[in-house]
This record gives sequence, C-alpha cells and structure tokens, in this order.
Amino acid sequence: MVAFKAKKTFHQSTLLIEKISLMTKENILERERNRKADFVKKDVPIETNFEFKKEDVAVYKEKDVKQESNGGNKNTENINKPCIHHTVNAENHILEIKKFDLWYGDKQAVFDVSLNIPQGQVTSLIGPSGCGKSTLLRSVNRLNDLIPTVRIGGDMLLNGDSIYDSDVDVIELRKRMGMVFQKSNPFPMSIYENVVYSLRIDGIRDKSSLDQACEESLRSAALWDEVKDRLKESGLSLSGGQQQRLCIARAIAAQPEVLLMDEPCSALDPIATNRIEDLIETLKGSYTILIVTHSMQQASRSSDYCAFMYLGEIVEYGKTKDIFKNPLVKKTEDYITGRFG
Repeated sequence: MVAFKAKKTFHQSTLLIEKISLMTKENILERERNRKADFVKKDVPIETNFEFKKEDVAVYKEKDVKQESNGGNKNTENINKPCIHHTVNAENHILEIKKFDLWYGDKQAVFDVSLNIPQGQVTSLIGPSGCGKSTLLRSVNRLNDLIPTVRIGGDMLLNGDSIYDSDVDVIELRKRMGMVFQKSNPFPMSIYENVVYSLRIDGIRDKSSLDQACEESLRSAALWDEVKDRLKESGLSLSGGQQQRLCIARAIAAQPEVLLMDEPCSALDPIATNRIEDLIETLKGSYTILIVTHSMQQASRSSDYCAFMYLGEIVEYGKTKDIFKNPLVKKTEDYITGRFG
C-alpha cells in the first residue's frame, strides 16, 4: 500500500513538472510574440518630428509610389537612385566611395555604390544577409584583391587619394585602415607580440617604444587591466570577448585613420558585446569607424550614421536616429521594423 501511494505521488509530481514546463514554454513564446509586436509598434516608431528638406521628402515619396507601380522593376532610373539625407553632406568626409561596382566572375555583387563616410564618426552598414555589406567593407582596404575572379568599377578615395590607383602600395594602405573580423583571430603568439606585431613589421625594434605602444593600445581597447600581468601568455588563452578586444588593440597599434569592423560582436555573449560597444564609443573621434552589423539594436546604439543596403545597392543613408525613426524610403522602414530580412 505504501509503495502504491509513493508511486502515485511520484506520478503526480511528474505530471505537475511537465505541466509547469509546458506553461513556461507557452509563457516564453507569448513573451517573444509580444516582444516582436512591441518592436514593430513601439520600439521603432515612425515619427515625423525630424527635419528634412521638403524636396527630399517629395522625391522619395514619389520614388516609393513609382516602385510599387512598377512592381519593383529595377530598370526604372528613379528607383535606383539612393536616398542620401542632406545631413550627410554637412560633414567632413575622410572616405569617399564613388560609383563603385564589384563582380565575382560574371556575377555582380555591388551596384553603383556612392557613399561618403564622415570623419571621426561611427557609420554602420545594415541589410539582410548577402546584400553586399561585407564585400563593400573588404573593398575599402582591398582585401578582395586576394580573390582572382574579382573585378571592380568606380573608385574609392581616402583623404582625397585614390585607393585603387596603380601606384598605391596595398601594404601601406592597410596600415592606414585597421580591420577587425567577425571571428576573433589572434596570432599564435603572446599577448604582447600580438599587439606590437604591426610595429615590428614596420621595423620598430626599440623596446621602450614597443612597450609604450602595447600599453596604450591595450588601454584604448579596455583590456590593459585584465592582461597587464599576463602579457607573456598566449593570446589564444583569452576568452572570446578578450580575444576580440585584443584584435582591436592590434588594429589600432599602427594608428590607422579608419577602423573597419565586420560584425565584431556576432560571436560574442551580451556582456562581451556591451564591452565592445562601449569601446566603439570610446574610440569614436580618435578614429573613423565603419562597421557592418546584422543587429538593428547595435546599429541604433553605436553608430552616428547608418546606410541600408539591399541587393548590392544603397537604399538610404543618413543619421542613425533619422533612419530608424523617420526613414524616407518605405523599403527601409519595412526592414527596420522587421517586415522582411
């Protein structure tokens, strides 16, 4: 009798646990549905209290109407014209992308992109996967030159000098443009040697100069206090977030003019992501930062200007607050609010 009661009690407990588990799953799903609804309805309101030139609003409202009436036909001249907010032109530009096209063999990936990057600001590139964001970013320091089938059209200017001029030393160019990749890639050497690697390549051998550059770079990357007693340890021994900050320290050790970041937080947890975003805010002003991100929240938090790309083209480009709260192009609004992508 006792064994039967114990078995019955155990069975009831099991049913209760399963019921609670199902309730928890339903609550989680319901909260997720509500969160998505709030994001569309509340978090990204389409407000009208931002100032734009009246002629800009008229042109791009007409553009949306024509796009819908033509069924998205890309051959219409007015549809291909990107919406560039007038606020962009008021800035000093360190990087100018002019009518840039790129092909992988016979397939064109980037179409007639013109983009001016403001100096000392953070500019984010957003858009769905495969829209050409990373391809465009890698073109800025000519990493795509390493792919035999790639060919380009147009030009890019860094401080008025052509990046693609035949006389350009690509190695020197990449010293002027630090690159941080999606996956952290510290070299299999000590933390110290990782940071000063570019300086050694440049011929600097003075230990005091290397020590100073190492400390300054690690401090700028908010990593010095965590590794100052471990500089001889391998860079691979650090956590994922620390490795990414080490890569940023290595990139800024050469004092680049532009810092390129290709989804630097995509493989990191929320705490490490927050540290990288805080670091971006700290570096802004000292460096011009161009960042590719799939995270709408990260783009809205961390960037001053934002460009939306779709199918290899720039759709809209302006101040981040304007792009997120009062986009002029309906396709931008649809992407920002999660209706596609």
